[in-house]
Amino acid sequence: MALTGFIYTENLTKHYGGIKAINNLNLKVDSREIFGFLGPNGAGKTTTIRVLTTRTLPTSGFASINGFDVVKERNKVKRTIGIVQQHLSLDLNLTVRENMEFHARIHRLDSSTRKKRINDLLEYVELWDYVDKMVDTLSGGMKKKAAIVCSLLHEPKLLFLDEPTVGLDAQARRHMWALMRRLNKDGTTIFLTTHYIEEAEALCNRVGIIYHGRLITVGKPLELRNNLGSVVVETSTADKETQYHFFADREAATKYVKRLPPEPQTVIIRDSNLEDVFIEHTGEKVGTPDPVASEDIASDAALFL
Repeated sequence: MALTGFIYTENLTKHYGGIKAINNLNLKVDSREIFGFLGPNGAGKTTTIRVLTTRTLPTSGFASINGFDVVKERNKVKRTIGIVQQHLSLDLNLTVRENMEFHARIHRLDSSTRKKRINDLLEYVELWDYVDKMVDTLSGGMKKKAAIVCSLLHEPKLLFLDEPTVGLDAQARRHMWALMRRLNKDGTTIFLTTHYIEEAEALCNRVGIIYHGRLITVGKPLELRNNLGSVVVETSTADKETQYHFFADREAATKYVKRLPPEPQTVIIRDSNLEDVFIEHTGEKVGTPDPVASEDIASDAALFL
């Protein structure tokens, strides 16, 4: 099978009983790309990550990471990827250094390599001041940084980030964005799930929207916005829901507004965004994490045992 893309799937399907969590998914993510994976509740995001990271076997279809079959070459896939889950897999009763030591040993790094990688990564993400602090005492942003350094110890080429900034304040979120950009600039491919639309627009080279297990659209954020209409007019009256009308530019939007009836109503002209694309394609707003994520998910550490 001729493969293209660092992440590649062909008719990938996963059933849970009568539910098609992934339904003939065809996806390609290029090397060194930041790819955003968006979808409403139960869309299949978490299940897709579980299949791509070898935690769950697909029902049918094919998936590969860096040319390695996720079913037949699981160990090679595991050596290629790092994972940071929304619910951290760190031991809260250990220090940052102890957690890093633990994860490094899981990846079977020898003593000299282990020491160098830990020191290099602590410098890379600016965690030296926190290295001997218990993880449970760290802020949310520092905990996420600690989780990321643990996922990077074996030098993965691909990093899966599942809701990496959920629960963080604005400043911590921006620091995390800077770290993701730096990792990507230094050669790491990033597969990102997020419910923050502005995060996807700010970080991602391309985004894909999954709905009921199907990839319904994929492209660069600006392209997806322009396909819908780069400018949106919101109109609302006291007795009606807000309506959205999309236009190629502000001139067209302004002409439309001038033709509106004079009845009392609220009119807003603004640039469109990925939230508009998301809602127009799914009919839903970005929701909370997929219900599938509440399954008994193994920790990142256990994944590599």
